[in-house]
Amino acid sequence: MSAVVVGATGGIGAALAEALEARGESVRRLGRSTSPSLDLLDEASIAAAAEAAGSGLRLVIDATGMLHDGRFQPEKSLRAIDPEHMARSFAVNATGPALLMKHFLPRLARDGRAVFATLSARVGSIADNHLGGWYSYRASKAALNQLVRTAAIEFARTRREAILVALHPGTVATGLSTPFAKAGLEVQSPRQSAERLLAVIDGLAPAQTGLLFDHRGQPIPF
Repeated sequence: MSAVVVGATGGIGAALAEALEARGESVRRLGRSTSPSLDLLDEASIAAAAEAAGSGLRLVIDATGMLHDGRFQPEKSLRAIDPEHMARSFAVNATGPALLMKHFLPRLARDGRAVFATLSARVGSIADNHLGGWYSYRASKAALNQLVRTAAIEFARTRREAILVALHPGTVATGLSTPFAKAGLEVQSPRQSAERLLAVIDGLAPAQTGLLFDHRGQPIPF
């Protein structure tokens, strides 16, 4: 098994898995409805899924994330902050991916190039925040960026060719971002997004580990 896609039942995740398979890659798709099941809120399921994926992995992509759900919407002001919403945002957008790194990074190939990529967001950049709002999502993605950076430093000590990155996919026609697409904003199809993200991953070098890139391969400041 050379590639793993977590969140493969979602729009971008499914498109990534399909694009990899079209290139001849062997892909293990993981999510809550797959076998084995992987639930970001359940570490035991993450550990079991990682064990089932085996070792010597060349590519692991985390295509999970939460901006809103049936109960919560992005906050427009401080008075809209809800502790339950914030806790869930951090659980899905930061703690869950951290547990993926905990259990999947040791299974990356020890020799040669191996990549772990997680979907972050430009709004998680503190330096690029000029609009405010979206407190829980921004903060949880900023936490994710820091987790990736920290893990990249650790793994560079033993796996010199390993690459850990956070990727901003842009606005994609999925349930997560479509409700917030503005007029004049480029909206990609999941297939377009997958092709761009894989092109970015293909072009990464070990010296770029621990960074945040957009879907065109441009670095985004933390």
